[in-house]
This record gives sequence, C-alpha cells and structure tokens, in this order.
Amino acid sequence: MENKNFLQKIFTGRRGRKLREYLTAYTFIAPATILVFIFGIFPVGFALFVSLHRWKIKRGDMLGLANYVKAIGNLAYVLVFFLGLGALYGVYVLIKRIINMAKEKEESPWPCIFPGVIFSVVVFALLNWFYRALPQVLDISFLIRRLEDKTPAVFFQLLKDALRSETVLPTWRLFFWLLIAGLVVSGVVLRLWRNKRNLNYQSKFALLFTALGAGVGLLYYTFLQVNLAYAESIAEGVDPGIWPQVIMISGGVVLLGLAWLLWRRAEKQDSTWRFILYLLGALVLLVGGWLLIGEIPEIVAQGDEDLWEGLKVTIFFSLGTVPFQLGIALFLSILLFQKLKGSNIFRILYFIPYVTPAIASAAVFQQMFSNRESAPINMFLKLLGMAPQQWLNEPKGIITLLGELVNLPIPEWAAGPSLALTVIMLLSIWTYVGYDTVIYMAGLANIPDELNDSAEVDGANGWQIFRHITFPLLSPTTYFLSLIAIIGTFKAFNTIWVLRSNLALGTTDTFSVKIFIEFFEKKFYGYASAMSFVLFAIILILTYINNKTQGSKVFYG
Repeated sequence: MENKNFLQKIFTGRRGRKLREYLTAYTFIAPATILVFIFGIFPVGFALFVSLHRWKIKRGDMLGLANYVKAIGNLAYVLVFFLGLGALYGVYVLIKRIINMAKEKEESPWPCIFPGVIFSVVVFALLNWFYRALPQVLDISFLIRRLEDKTPAVFFQLLKDALRSETVLPTWRLFFWLLIAGLVVSGVVLRLWRNKRNLNYQSKFALLFTALGAGVGLLYYTFLQVNLAYAESIAEGVDPGIWPQVIMISGGVVLLGLAWLLWRRAEKQDSTWRFILYLLGALVLLVGGWLLIGEIPEIVAQGDEDLWEGLKVTIFFSLGTVPFQLGIALFLSILLFQKLKGSNIFRILYFIPYVTPAIASAAVFQQMFSNRESAPINMFLKLLGMAPQQWLNEPKGIITLLGELVNLPIPEWAAGPSLALTVIMLLSIWTYVGYDTVIYMAGLANIPDELNDSAEVDGANGWQIFRHITFPLLSPTTYFLSLIAIIGTFKAFNTIWVLRSNLALGTTDTFSVKIFIEFFEKKFYGYASAMSFVLFAIILILTYINNKTQGSKVFYG
C-alpha cells in the first residue's frame, strides 16, 4: 500500500504529468532507437573495430592505425591528431555555452558537474564493454563449427559463456554500477537544485567531459602509435619520417591558430608593451607554423596508389555525371511542365530508366557498347564512316581519343576519363535524369504563376524569367539533387561492377569498387573497413563543401 501511495505521488501533480509525458515519449521512440542502434550505429562501430585489426577471413592482431596508414599514408596520424584537437575545441565551445547560459539566466550550473562527469565515464565504460565483448562474441562462429550439435540452445549457451567470461563480465558490472551511480547523483542534484535547465546543464557537462576524454584519448593514442612506428624505424636503421612529419604539420596548424588568437587579442590590449608582446608572439608563431606545414605533400605522396587512383576515377565519374544529369533534367522538367499534348506520356518514359532494375540496364548497355563490330553503337559508327571502338575495354582517355581523330597530341595529364568510364557515365546519366526531372517538376509546381505573369507584364522574356525567378526559386531543389547525386556517385557500385572489364586496366574502378575488391576478393577485411571510413570522411567533406558553396545561396522564399 505504501509503494502504491509513493508511485501515486510521483505520477500526480504538475511534475508527475511532465514525468508521464516524458516516459510516454521515450516509450514511443524506444523501438525506433533500438532499430537505429542495431542497423545503424552497431554496424558502423563494428566496421571501425574491424578496421583497427589485421582481418583476413579471421580476426588477427590489433593494428591500430596501420590500415589507415596503408590507405592514405602517414596523413592518417595527422587526421586522428586533428580529430583529437577538434574534440578539445568542442570542449571549449561547450564551456563557453554553459557560462553564457548561466550568465543570461543568472544561475549557477556547477552542481551539475558531478552527474555530468559520472555519465561521461558511463559512456566510456559502455565502449570498453563493447570492445571486450565483441571479440568473444565473434569467436562463437569458429567455436560452433567444431561442434556436432549446432542448435540454437548451444549458440545461446556459447553467447552466455562469452558475455560471462573473465574479460567481459567485470567491464559489464563496472558499466552497470556506474550507470546506477550516475542516476542516483543526477536525482540528488535534481532534488536539491531545482531548476528548469537542470537536465540541460547535466547533459551539456556529460557531453563536455565525453569530448574531453575522447580528445585526450585520441591525442594520447596517436602519440603511442607514432612513437611505436618511430621506434621500429630506428631499430631497422631507416629514417622514421612519421614522427617529424606529424609534429610539423599538426603543430604548424596549431601554431597558426594560436597566432591568430594572439593577433586578435593584441587589438584589445590597453598597455603598449602588452600590445607589442602579443604582436611579437603572433609573428613568431606565424613563422613557425608556416615552416612546419611545408611537409604535407610528402605525407600525401606516401598513400596507397590504388586508393588514390580509385579516388581519381570517382572524381571523374562525379564531375562527368552530376552536372549533365541535373542540366538535362532541368531542361526536360521545364519542357514537360508546359501543358503540351502528350507530355504525360513523356514524363512516364523519362522515369522508366530509374525504376528499371540496375543490373538489367547495365546488361543492355554492355551489349550496346560491346567491342564487337556488330554491336549497335559500332554499327552506327560505321554508318558515319568511323572506325569501331573497344568501348568498355578501352583504357585510353576520352580526350586522348578525340585528339587522335584530329591528329592533335594530348598530354597525359589532360587525357580525361577513359572511354570505358565514359560509357558508364552515360548509363548513370540515362538512369537518373528521369528521377531528377520528376523532382524538378515538383519544385516548379510550387512556384506561383503570379510571379511569372507579373514578370511577363513588366516585359521580361523567357530567359529573364528563368534566370531571375524560376532558377532562384528552384535552388532548394537543385541543392537537394546535387547533394544526393554527389554522394550517390561516391557510393555507386552495382552498374560499375557489371560493366567493368579487366582490359580497361582499372580505369573504371571507383572508390567503392576498390573497397569491394579488397574485402571480397583479397579478403583484407581490416584494410577494406579502413578504406570505407576514408570514403565516409570524403563524403562528409564534400557534403560540407556543398553546403557552404550552395547552401548559402539557397532561396526558400
């Protein structure tokens, strides 16, 4: 009876109603959160785990950043170093936000530090348990092969034994008790320091200390890895190269940042001597940073040649498809948006390639662009009096081949994408033009007719209406389609894999194809996982650049 009265007190009143609302909301989003973790966060975490190991068929030794160094050279150490610096910068931003919020609301947030610290430790304890448990769980597949009885009961017994092993169970207990302690301390702070922003402060402090731990951990881990490589190089009697380069590049950028801060602070100094000292310090840091950064080209040059070739092919593929498919789609959408007879039929026809199975489309293109003289495209060239081409088997650049037609020598750096890759580009453009056209037409439908009518009354011609009304109002649609198209070209695989030929000498192997070959053919799972994260980083960088260059120009009305 006492427990019932206690629960009634908790869930009644204004605070009880809010608690019920929170519990109801979390209950509704719990299934989606679980699915996101199982199918989104866990695979990424597992891929990161694989990328840090020697993994060919079976899990091997822990390699640290070795797979990343193999992929992009010693630049991997610098990137991890800057991730650590970025996390520390995030700590600075969070501290600034907490202080500003506290000043604005005239309140003290410092009691929330204690639960924040504990919850950040809980996060690292959970990651530690995951790191300890995952190898034990993965080894179940090898253990069960040796057993005659392969029933679900045996699997669950092996799983239970793995999670209760002496290396896993203590980490789980540590996580559990830390979580309980965090909840208790959080409840005490909520009880003693009643404030609407209590949980907000607690979450900010938890994020702050998590970022602090991640930043310090990444910097320390980078130091250990680079120092290990340095020691091995000294033992082998060769120039280590890695440690000085990491120090030079990362230290150079940090020095430039500090120089900028000193320069800005010099402007605010009242004392002449302090002003001069700040300026001298900034100048010294600028000179030092500039001298240290000069080592970047040497680091980039030490990466995996196959990876950089795959990146070059992917860039060709992206630049050769995205502008053309968007330009054609925009033209067709404006044309089909006119109320012309039969336009509905053409809308369907243009959209058919997008819904056609990709493998079927690739197979048709493979026959059309076959190197046989009887292939449809070669037969068409014969009618024009031109020699048949090798198409998907041709590794020469398209610009080089055009130069040969007019007896114009083309330098190697200007060869352009291979003829084989150009065929794949045509398939990609043909496939996605219909999809882009439909999206553009939806954007055109949202433009009020009154704007065009007013412009016509004012004497604007068709091009002026398009240039100053239609295109600016379509900028959100263009931004969305360009972003999706660029990311899509960096992830494209299925049609490229079907159309690729060994005779093209790898000129059609994009980044995704390189990763597939490393994973499924060479069985280097760890290295392939590292390459996948490199591709992920490239996509993020491109998305950021696209957001900065086009996002600022998007007009939403």
